[in-house]
Amino acid sequence: MRLRSIILCNFRQFYGKTEEIFLASGATNITIIHGNNGAGKTTLLNAFTWALYEKFSAAFTSPQQLVNKRALHEIKSGKPVECLVEVAFYHDSRRYRVKRICRAYKKMNGIEYSPTELSMWVAGDDGRWMPTHQNPEDIIGRILPSSLHQYFFFDGERIEHIFRDNRKTEIADATKELLGVEVFDRALRHLKAASKSLEEELGNLGDPQTQKLLQDKLKLEEQGDRINKRQLEIAQELEKHQEFKRTINSRLLELSGAKELQDRRASLEAQEKHLREQLKQAKVGIKRAINTKGYSFLLSEATAEFRTIVEQLRQKGQLPTGITQQFVRELLKQQRCICGGDLKEGTHGFDTIQSWIEKAGIADVEETAIRMSAQIEEIDKQAPEFWREVDRQQGNVKQWRAELSRVETEMDNLKNKLRTNPNENIQQLQQRLDEIEAKISQLQRETGANQHNLDKIRADIEVKVKQMSKQQTNEQKQRLAQRRLEATVDAMKRIAEVKNRLDKQFRWQLEQRVQEIFSQISFTPYVPKLSEKYELTLVENTAGLEVSVAASTGENQILSLSFIGGIIDRVREWSKSKMHMGPDSSTFPMVMDSPFGSLDEIYRRQVASSLPQLANQLVVLVTKTQWRVEVEEEMTPRIGREYLLVYNSPKPDCEEDSIQLGGVRYPLVRRSPNEFEYTEIVEVERHG
Repeated sequence: MRLRSIILCNFRQFYGKTEEIFLASGATNITIIHGNNGAGKTTLLNAFTWALYEKFSAAFTSPQQLVNKRALHEIKSGKPVECLVEVAFYHDSRRYRVKRICRAYKKMNGIEYSPTELSMWVAGDDGRWMPTHQNPEDIIGRILPSSLHQYFFFDGERIEHIFRDNRKTEIADATKELLGVEVFDRALRHLKAASKSLEEELGNLGDPQTQKLLQDKLKLEEQGDRINKRQLEIAQELEKHQEFKRTINSRLLELSGAKELQDRRASLEAQEKHLREQLKQAKVGIKRAINTKGYSFLLSEATAEFRTIVEQLRQKGQLPTGITQQFVRELLKQQRCICGGDLKEGTHGFDTIQSWIEKAGIADVEETAIRMSAQIEEIDKQAPEFWREVDRQQGNVKQWRAELSRVETEMDNLKNKLRTNPNENIQQLQQRLDEIEAKISQLQRETGANQHNLDKIRADIEVKVKQMSKQQTNEQKQRLAQRRLEATVDAMKRIAEVKNRLDKQFRWQLEQRVQEIFSQISFTPYVPKLSEKYELTLVENTAGLEVSVAASTGENQILSLSFIGGIIDRVREWSKSKMHMGPDSSTFPMVMDSPFGSLDEIYRRQVASSLPQLANQLVVLVTKTQWRVEVEEEMTPRIGREYLLVYNSPKPDCEEDSIQLGGVRYPLVRRSPNEFEYTEIVEVERHG
């Protein structure tokens, strides 16, 4: 997972909809967010965990009160206030957008909250956003499971608390899940439950209620008609917005300060269109290869068995190449051998030739064997050709996606230059263009959602039709359950053996890496140890004996960071070597709120230097005092994005505060222009 951006709307201190906060990655992989205590750093951290998992950190107070107070104050009684967080991220060369919404209603007796709603969109290779066909929680869980979120989104000042005794079991289970060991435990639990279920007697199947099924089918068809009508309306709206977009682009070309950027934008858009077409053709090539030659690699055992059978027939003399019963009978009838000699009945030569009648194969059998042998040769040739073609096209897909990611990144940077152009006309036109593109994206997502619903309706209609004709007896199900039960018991034995072997190997390698990271940061002689239950402790070698150490708060924090860094590093290595059975990812972000508060100067510098190397992407939320000399010196060269949380205080006597970054002074606390408190997000522009 690589985080791309986050948007908040009426979420705690953040009134209204914030600008999109883009997060750094790549060579400059650090995003720094400055803010005083109470400005919203912990809120921003929890915005990620709420959107993705609907979970909160221990330091997040009153999690039931998410909606901004000012927004609630301004709304009329009975009307809803939307509170939402939208997170965009990349995974496995795909773009995702996740949005979680909750609504608050002002009632006479207080505030009423609705259940949260989670939605997810995925961008296709053609650039269109489509809603996911699967449950969003399931997709997020496969990328970065909920039980592991505390490793990657955490309060740095309280990080060592996650390893306290009362949470060791929870952490051990989460660790095993990330490393892949839990996959085997879960498989064994599921198989055991399945074996019990299969042992039970299957319930009787009743006949389908045909009349009800027909009524359900009619309702589904009417629902499909309504969605199709809306799809036509969306298509018309999209055409209008595309025309507006073309008009604004033309106006930008006429402005001197934007012409060069617009020309580059046009070039990038052409590249994007070409790359998407290349991706489409590569996928068509893969489908064509599967359709025409995909069967060939599945027949290797069958072709080998065919050759064995033919060879055995030939060795027994039952299928001699080129000799048929008809040929032998003609020789005996003419009483002349192929060498020209006579074949008189009763002679040795006559008897020898006659014996070949029993050995010679039947003509049509031999002819079929010869024809099939030629076909088998062709099938064997197709298998390696199939894999070469699939590998070539998969390589193309990877290359085009990488190129597409580069083009999209450059386009984002170009748009940002237009947004910040000194010419207000250019800024306004780009702002209008952003609004149109956002509306187009929204309509495309609605189109995708509608198409998803239409596909589901068609599938449901098909199910209804099948249910009306489906017949299956209990006896058939019992036989099927018996076969499944036997397969389940065998699978449990095999999985248990594999699990035990990989568990030992993974745990040993993880312990080695945690020890390496800890020794790089800490100047103490202590050594981290990992138990069979993945419980982490710190020991000291005294007279050849390992003795547990009562570590300080700072040492525990470093130990915790070493553990998380070790997990990330090992998972990356196992993913490359195809050993990893855990979540489908080798790229992990870390979002940390105040990671330096409990550390002295030496450890602060060591941690600030090590953190960017532990994670692929780092988002650090810090106060002004935590952003001291040593932290700033170590992290500044790798900053890709930087923001400020500017707190607006309603107190008339509030003490304003500011921070100097890159030679420019920025406000951190200032007097609110109204009676409400709120936080603004401001991007820091560093030059040089």
